[in-house]
Amino acid sequence: MSYLQLRQVSKSYGAGATEVHALSNINLAVERGSLVAVMGPSGSGKSTLLTIVGSLEEPTSGEVVIDGVALSSMSRNDKARLRRRTVGYVFQDFNLLAGLTAGENVSLPLELDGISAKKAHLAGIAALEELGLADRATHYPDELSGGERQRVAIARAIVGERTLLLADEPSGALDSTNAEAVMRMVLVACHRGVAAVVVTHDAQLASWADRVVFIRDGKIVDQTVPPPSLESLITDLPAPSPRR
Repeated sequence: MSYLQLRQVSKSYGAGATEVHALSNINLAVERGSLVAVMGPSGSGKSTLLTIVGSLEEPTSGEVVIDGVALSSMSRNDKARLRRRTVGYVFQDFNLLAGLTAGENVSLPLELDGISAKKAHLAGIAALEELGLADRATHYPDELSGGERQRVAIARAIVGERTLLLADEPSGALDSTNAEAVMRMVLVACHRGVAAVVVTHDAQLASWADRVVFIRDGKIVDQTVPPPSLESLITDLPAPSPRR
């Protein structure tokens, strides 16, 4: 069974003449260890798809299943726990807490999940270090550039033992070097068993994915497997950790 499944998922806003169909009968399956890129024009429903998968929005119809459990069967507390422990989410506008430093933003989900402050801090610093931001750990979001805030958001999404990563334009504020660093971290996460869905307008970044899904007017219109053009860049990925 696929780790993530969307079954006939639809989402509408409004009613009558003003009704807008953001998603229409989306079927999608994502395996553990795989990276799926979602592409399409602005307004095609890409971000709506992510918010529904991340349990931030309810579908109008259809079902989202994560690790065999339907989101519709979960209570509000269950969904909050899912987002804290299982789902790493990278928002377009970063969603960093202004009153916390970069390191505190990254380690917060772990602390909320009961991990000691010391262990959470060390994990947060390690995640920031992978993205070249260890020296910015004590800085607040308004002291960071847009690209640095984006990388902090990425670090927060992958820290700990998350098993599902959802990223909405994760390279939008980054130059090519930092965008590559971000995608390498996503691939490392996938290599240890994380299922990842990344929305992007960047065809080069989409080529890192195992599969590219194209959405138009709320519908999946095509899927393709990119050529292995970047294979040489990931030959040094660590061996996957044993899955639980």
